[in-house]
Amino acid sequence: MIALHRSNTATDEVRNLYESAFPLEERRPWPDQLKLLEKGAIHLLTLEKEGKFAGLVFYWQLPAFAFIEYFAISPETRGGGAGTTVMKLLEEELKSIVLEVEPPNTEQAIRRINFYERLNYQTFPEYYEQPPYYPGYPFLQLKLMHLGLPPGLDFVYIKKALYSTVYHL
Repeated sequence: MIALHRSNTATDEVRNLYESAFPLEERRPWPDQLKLLEKGAIHLLTLEKEGKFAGLVFYWQLPAFAFIEYFAISPETRGGGAGTTVMKLLEEELKSIVLEVEPPNTEQAIRRINFYERLNYQTFPEYYEQPPYYPGYPFLQLKLMHLGLPPGLDFVYIKKALYSTVYHL
């Protein structure tokens, strides 16, 4: 059984998974991530299975929706429905969810999109550009997926909310 636990501090296990699961250009520098966590700007949920660390979720709670910025399952926990279980628990807790995915240009990206679609997420047709976390890096072309959005929340609204709250643009 997988359980979610709120945490105000990130352990070495969280950092190691964060740094191994996401390429440099897709992740915020670790000291910046910790500052956001300490300020309460982002929230951390650690995943536990049979008493052991099993993954992480970093998310932002915006007024109209939650933005899941990072979701990773530890390699030894992957498979067997762990990701589906976590996403269903998040849906129960967060209700309205937005997340970023890579465009369907690789087999892994297609699998990831299909995973979320099986959970009833929908993809906005527009491309979304994630601002770079590091000087000299380009914007990343991504897609936004969503679940349970209130009526009237469209791509433009969500993009503006993310750019102002998450990326400070």
